[in-house]
Amino acid sequence: MIKKILIANRGEIAVRIIRACREMGIATVAVYSEADRDALHTQLADEAICIGPAPSSQSYLNMQQIISATIVSGADAIHPGFGFLSENSRFVKLCEECNITFIGPDSETIEKLGNKSEARNTMMAAGVPVIPGTTEPIYDVRNGKKEAERIGYPVMIKAALGGGGKGMRTAFTPEEFENAFQTAQTEAKKAFGDDTMYIEHFVEHPRHIEFQILADSRGNVIHLGERDCSIQRNHQKVIEEAPCTAISDKLRKKMGEAAVKAAKAAHYVNAGTIEFLLEKNEQFYFMEMNTRIQVEHPVTEWVTGLDLIKEQIRIASGLPLTVSQKDIRISGHAIECRINAENPDKNFRPSPGQIETLYLPGGCGVRMDTAVYCGYTIPPYYDSMIAKLIVHGRDRKEAIAKMISALGEVIVEGIDTNVDYLYRILNEPDYQAGRTDIEYLNTHHI
Repeated sequence: MIKKILIANRGEIAVRIIRACREMGIATVAVYSEADRDALHTQLADEAICIGPAPSSQSYLNMQQIISATIVSGADAIHPGFGFLSENSRFVKLCEECNITFIGPDSETIEKLGNKSEARNTMMAAGVPVIPGTTEPIYDVRNGKKEAERIGYPVMIKAALGGGGKGMRTAFTPEEFENAFQTAQTEAKKAFGDDTMYIEHFVEHPRHIEFQILADSRGNVIHLGERDCSIQRNHQKVIEEAPCTAISDKLRKKMGEAAVKAAKAAHYVNAGTIEFLLEKNEQFYFMEMNTRIQVEHPVTEWVTGLDLIKEQIRIASGLPLTVSQKDIRISGHAIECRINAENPDKNFRPSPGQIETLYLPGGCGVRMDTAVYCGYTIPPYYDSMIAKLIVHGRDRKEAIAKMISALGEVIVEGIDTNVDYLYRILNEPDYQAGRTDIEYLNTHHI
């Protein structure tokens, strides 16, 4: 069993991992940048090591510093959380070479699934439905345009590497293609250091559905049901929930089996997420696989009763899954809202600064994952998410009511947040009726 874990991350996910380790009797090492010296995760961990200046490129993305901190502290494993180095195959390879357990899949699997073109080909070979698109990398406009005409407009142009909504553009006509391709490729090069692109048919007004899977090193693979992540802004998730009200038990079984098949085809080990686009006619397509824990994992934890971080650690220790597929029961409904330090009324402008007053909600079925506290100064260098508010109810109606009530209790003074924006979404008649798709925030002008 793993005895000491270094957490190569910050914020609420670092705190979340530390809590799971405490319950398992595992020692923890926090790493922090100079800007995060007073961050909560540095105070909760058993040890804390500074790994560099504020910019993430010099700290949380500094592979050598993180490996050095792991060796110096005597940690035998690294948990990457999400973002930063969590899906960096080169970093995982370094861990393997240094005999450090990486809590996630191996470097070969991450490299294969991180390349969206290769991932698509793997899924096609396994018989998992995929969106019609290119099977070879695209590097220039001319070849891209030929492929777009073969696939049929509208098309989605995507970076072959990376994620987070960067390097993505839609072209509805041949006239729009050249500008969309060049813009997406430039953005991909800047964000990921790679300008390889791929093109796929653009599925109009789908839902974004993802299935959580767990796979151990002994060949056991299960799914934990789905999450509906359709409420998005600029391809960034805003609200997530489980289960999806648009999915019947029959369709859930079919999609779940496809997710397990996808994980087995990739020889996947640890926690991962198979992302699908679901059309109104119940046709679904594989989109990508995320080889890490997701921001929205708490909604799955609440409806299944499983601690996904603990399962990750057990799997990385070589232990079998604690449950089988027949043990998984979906109970009630859970919703998660991402609370960001930003001003929606000013084009979602980030709002770093000191939190002067803070009150967080509680009560039956209310969970708040956060690393902020009164007096804490939010640095301007990292993602704007400062908290995740998660609720659980007997059904979706009760969960929505609980979330509206909980959002109404949140008090954060000294900075701007998107709490009122979230509150408006939850009160929208179409949202409450479940009439949502990935274009929801673009069409409702909240």
